[in-house]
Amino acid sequence: MTTMTRVRPAALILTPTAEARIAALMAKAPADAIGVKLSTPRRGCSGLAYSVDYVTDAKPFDERIDTPGGTLFVDGGSILYLIGSTMNWVEDDFAAGFVFVNPNAKGACGCGESFTV
Repeated sequence: MTTMTRVRPAALILTPTAEARIAALMAKAPADAIGVKLSTPRRGCSGLAYSVDYVTDAKPFDERIDTPGGTLFVDGGSILYLIGSTMNWVEDDFAAGFVFVNPNAKGACGCGESFTV
């Protein structure tokens, strides 16, 4: 009997520009940072918001996504809200930031600060 190991797909898809931004963040990260972490804290009018910060230690239930420029950790308590999402980095003349296409989001506030599932 042959046992095949199936590679589990990443819970979150990162665009090449998001990967490049993670690499840029890690290039200037504090010495004790092991990566950046995405979480969905309760905030805003709709309930949840996206937050990206440096992380110094991985928690046991964090999802780990290795990219060419560094590691993205996804908070274990947030992963169910983010499965299947795409994370992109967008810059224009007036703003720059991570943008998320989240199939789990059922609504968002008018200003785009927060979302609900």
